[in-house]
Amino acid sequence: MEIYIKFVLIGLAIAMPVGAITVEMTKQGLRNGFIHGWAVGLGGMTIDAGLILSMYFGFASVLSLPYVQIPLWLAGAGFLAFLGYDSIRNSDLDMATSDNTKGKIKKSFWRTYRNGLLVAVSPGNLIFWISVFGVVLSDSYQSTGKLSFIIAGFGVLCGILIHDLGLLSIVSVTRKVMSKKMIQAVSAMAGVLLLGFSFYFLYKFILALWLLFQ
Repeated sequence: MEIYIKFVLIGLAIAMPVGAITVEMTKQGLRNGFIHGWAVGLGGMTIDAGLILSMYFGFASVLSLPYVQIPLWLAGAGFLAFLGYDSIRNSDLDMATSDNTKGKIKKSFWRTYRNGLLVAVSPGNLIFWISVFGVVLSDSYQSTGKLSFIIAGFGVLCGILIHDLGLLSIVSVTRKVMSKKMIQAVSAMAGVLLLGFSFYFLYKFILALWLLFQ
């Protein structure tokens, strides 16, 4: 139980910093409701669970190879740039607020879930898991065995889930009192942040490429 609580808190700490997943989750929650915001979070958690399994089976070293990371930086930059541009361009459209039924566009749960998957498959997320959390999990695996590793991994996922549900609950309440203009402004701001992440990813891609061929 002590291990579980410890790693729930670690999961919360992992999820707290504002990153591309949080931005996309908040944006979808404001524009399309709780379920779509949570779909993004579930997409991110799917990747997190996959990384835990990869560490369990010893595949983490593959993810740390430069030839694996470099294409992911570029792919991440491209996808985040697309999301950011789309968010800014459609900031005054595609809204599903309770008082806006005219012209409302139905959003697919699986489409927003896919967005969460693709945003989470970024080198920043992968490297963090390998270099920081991977060390903690590996220590748990070596010192207390496979069962503790599974409990630790489950605890982390629960911590991330608690963060996502808490954040989206706040977003859902806030959404009800925000005007359409305010939601549009937040959506455009989220787009700018996503573009910022994409430029950072592009910078890391160029830097990694330069270091590889130096």
